[in-house]
Amino acid sequence: MRLFIGIPLAPEVKEELSSICARLKSNGDTLRWSSAESWHITLQFLGSTREEQYDGIVVGLQSIRAVPVPVSLEGLDSFDRAGVFFASVKVTPKLSSLQQQVTAATAQCGFAPEERDYHPHITLARAGKGDRRAVINLKPKLRNEAKFSGFVAHEFCLYESFLGSSGSKYVVRERFALNG
Repeated sequence: MRLFIGIPLAPEVKEELSSICARLKSNGDTLRWSSAESWHITLQFLGSTREEQYDGIVVGLQSIRAVPVPVSLEGLDSFDRAGVFFASVKVTPKLSSLQQQVTAATAQCGFAPEERDYHPHITLARAGKGDRRAVINLKPKLRNEAKFSGFVAHEFCLYESFLGSSGSKYVVRERFALNG
């Protein structure tokens, strides 16, 4: 199974992002737009996971003690080389602490944290194979006035990812409350 840990988005943030994506989409673009149901803020991608690791992951995540995390979106951006268009999430001490606790909990099950800095974001679209320019071509359409509602995350989730021809589908396997 393919697993990852993330924070689900508040409904008002999904509505705001849906409105922006509807404005940016065009019939001629080659982007694969993510569905609002798939939007989340990844804390750690575990990838291929063995059944025998699952219980240890859950126990480790249940041991996390963290307060609810305020979440703020900073704006729209892209990873041009990867062909990914996203909404950037502000790194705060509480979000960073939660992410570090998650990676420490999963390390006990054999998962290594990424070596690069944590860059929380919400993937909105991906370029088709060989067409990263489609993401770059979105930049002139972006408006600086995009304002996003903040929200407070009261939980994080363990998700299972199912790959399909129309994109990935994510299913919540476990929920973990943030209540200190």
